[in-house]
Amino acid sequence: MNRRSFLLSGLTFGAAAALVKLPLASAANLDRRTGAKATAAGGPIKKVVKTDAEWKRLLTKEQYHVMREKGTEAPYASPLTKAYAKGVYQCVGCSLPLFSSQAKYDSETGWPSFWQPIAKQNVREAVDNDLAETRTEVLCARCDAHLGHVFDDGPKPTGLRYCMNGVALKFVGKG
Repeated sequence: MNRRSFLLSGLTFGAAAALVKLPLASAANLDRRTGAKATAAGGPIKKVVKTDAEWKRLLTKEQYHVMREKGTEAPYASPLTKAYAKGVYQCVGCSLPLFSSQAKYDSETGWPSFWQPIAKQNVREAVDNDLAETRTEVLCARCDAHLGHVFDDGPKPTGLRYCMNGVALKFVGKG
């Protein structure tokens, strides 16, 4: 083996080893047929698209204001703030599972708070510059409903506080 062959085989081996470690478009979270993101149950997230008129018929005025117009409910207004039964918190607009009661905690902020979503692909994040400070908005990955914001002042193990509007969530208990 000459020096050139040795160097080429070394480069080829190194490139192959590097490619094996790449997450290649997060293939574990994609449906192989459609390329859609997967839900917590493993299936693809199919988008829910409705007109404003349809959302207004489906949601209460307060839910519409929060979820479609990016409003905020009053602190301590939601009964979900102090609810700690076992179960899952779903999106009011499309029933996508968003948070588990196992990740819920009392942040003493007046809104239901969680330290992680039930599945990262079930929520979407966006930059929110509506106030003087830049915040990270949290939206439902299926119907794009505004849910609240995520902050980096939460408890371990994530250090995150998903501060959600209770009117955007519905609780489904484990019976």
